[in-house]
Amino acid sequence: MLDISTAPSTDVAGKVEIFVATTRQAAAEPIYFNGERASKLAFARLDFTVPRTHKPGELELPDSGPGDPAKHFAVTRVERLDLAPIVADVRREIMRRPPDQRDVLIFVHGFNTNFADAAYRFAQIVYDSGFKGVPVLFTWPSRGEVLAYPYDRESAIYSRDFLELNLRAISRDLGTTRMDILAHSMGTMLTMEALRQASIRGDGSFGGKLRDVMLAAPDVDLDVFKTMMRQTKRPVTVFVSADDRALDFSRRFAGDKTRLGAVSAKDTEIIAELDKLGARIIDLSEVSTSDRLNHGKFASSPKVVQLIGQRLQADRGIATAGPHFGERLGDVAGGVVGTVGSTVGLVVTAPITIISGGR
Repeated sequence: MLDISTAPSTDVAGKVEIFVATTRQAAAEPIYFNGERASKLAFARLDFTVPRTHKPGELELPDSGPGDPAKHFAVTRVERLDLAPIVADVRREIMRRPPDQRDVLIFVHGFNTNFADAAYRFAQIVYDSGFKGVPVLFTWPSRGEVLAYPYDRESAIYSRDFLELNLRAISRDLGTTRMDILAHSMGTMLTMEALRQASIRGDGSFGGKLRDVMLAAPDVDLDVFKTMMRQTKRPVTVFVSADDRALDFSRRFAGDKTRLGAVSAKDTEIIAELDKLGARIIDLSEVSTSDRLNHGKFASSPKVVQLIGQRLQADRGIATAGPHFGERLGDVAGGVVGTVGSTVGLVVTAPITIISGGR
């Protein structure tokens, strides 16, 4: 729940403001949006404070009730907005930034995630990555229950048209110079479905505004992902981990079919095929975090979340010009960088491995 904190917020490290587009059904405070499906998009703005004691990669939350701003991520405002006011607000936020920071980062959360959990996690990602543009959370009707996996999967598919419409509105109406997408778990399937149909419609780049697509722990059938990539015809960056326990559950639930997010450097034939399709694979199998399911390493590892932010800022995308992502990872991880076959792929010794370069 998003309990508004009324405690003094003087002892904080910073503030995060995020905008929300959702296919969730509206609910009473402090839930605001529940896990049921709405017939149209709804919008909101959320303000958070970050405690001075915050450690990168961690998400400090209270056991219950409003957070203490000195110790926890705290919500200071939740405002539901109609379409016209939120378009005006986001456009104003974009235009007040310098030209090189007029980008939008869209986060699409995963399975078993309620509205509050998605919002808190995105606030942590935005702060820890140092992202300077405008953050937009696209939140879809997950019920936030492990046994609701089939319902969540259908809700993700239900939301694909809405996500595509939202991306088109951002690229067309808000004055942004570029968009990046960070999707997690089942949200990667939703994202790829939206991008696939956008490509079929003839504008998969959204007027050239869509830059980097990052898929973290993707809960997508490997065979299905290959067909998606053949249609979207664009590079993506994929964070995988062979010890992902949540994806092991998903694999067993989905007929024992390999999930994209569970491949590793050992799967050389799979990696080679994905590389040809434009997927750059980053193996986090050796990364240790506080996440007991090993499903959220992209956000709970300080090195990974910070380096994502550095690359987005430094060269306008992980897969574009400038120093390679792997080189920066090597600097931090203390690894040795080398080439893989004929690709631009990079290998960094534990804990992070770049095992393919994409095209």
